[in-house]
Amino acid sequence: MSIKKIITEPNKILRQVSEPVEKVGKSEQDLMDDMLDTMYHAKGIGLAAVQIGVPKRIIVMDINWSNGEKNPLYFVNPVIKNRDNNKSIYEEGCLSVPNQFAQIERPSKCKIEYLNYKGEKKILNADGLLATCIQHEMDHLEGILFIDYLSKLKKGMIIKKLLKNKPDRIVV
Repeated sequence: MSIKKIITEPNKILRQVSEPVEKVGKSEQDLMDDMLDTMYHAKGIGLAAVQIGVPKRIIVMDINWSNGEKNPLYFVNPVIKNRDNNKSIYEEGCLSVPNQFAQIERPSKCKIEYLNYKGEKKILNADGLLATCIQHEMDHLEGILFIDYLSKLKKGMIIKKLLKNKPDRIVV
């Protein structure tokens, strides 16, 4: 498989709402394989297809791989069916918002319905870091980044830092 370029904020592609996948076939599986390779290479724990410029409702995730054991999860057309009223706070980062972190409050548990790598319908009850990661990645499918949960001032400061680190563009 291959490692793809991860799109970083600010970029209008990241603000697109991703399209549903009609059928999980070879091209979708190849995309998920590429996404997983890209995520591992970037040392992330989750990646949405839109982050590599493909606005499809596909997410890959592996929250424990840094411990040496890979256990990838694949979510196609995920839908949150239920969210817990209890909240938890995690310090979140994002491969599309490099080197920036913030504490974000989200429901501590959620129930997700999705298609897996083979296109089979599944239901997952997630809690803790898995629930947070799923909600973070599903936000990408709606064009939402974790920095959108911050105050206007904090979000503005992060975007300013990101712009400062982008290379100059030359139009010839």
